[in-house]
Amino acid sequence: MENGSIEEGIRRIATEAAAASGVEFVHAEIVGTKRNLTVRVYIDKPDGVTLEDCSIVSKRMETVLDADDFIPSAYLLEVSSPGLERELYNLTDFTRFIGQRVKVKLGEPVDGQKVFIGQIAAVNGDEIVIEDKTRGSVRFPHSEVTKANLRVDLEKEFKKQR
Repeated sequence: MENGSIEEGIRRIATEAAAASGVEFVHAEIVGTKRNLTVRVYIDKPDGVTLEDCSIVSKRMETVLDADDFIPSAYLLEVSSPGLERELYNLTDFTRFIGQRVKVKLGEPVDGQKVFIGQIAAVNGDEIVIEDKTRGSVRFPHSEVTKANLRVDLEKEFKKQR
């Protein structure tokens, strides 16, 4: 089986295992060499992922992966939360996190700049609007995004703790 079809299968299995466990499948990746393969799966839910959530999804995935001998070599399966500064992969992620701080890297510059940090203001079709502190409102197509992550707003977090 080609690596691409293995990745597609892992995404399908992870999506089904996450849904059956009441969590959202975020992303999966295969890293390492054929002899030292690691399958990383990221899951999330609104109130945060617990260790038990990760364990349940992992067991469900292992049952399917091992029953079908889906991965032809030894592998390590890691299931975890995407973290506080989770990566945004698609337009649905951007829409879900409207109002949140984000760091976005673009393939092509907008007015000479490729990296923007600000709040996601809107998603219109495939266009994303960021309110950048220094540039104001910046618009770009999702197809230009090479990497995007949520950013923790430390000021806001410290105010919550008081």
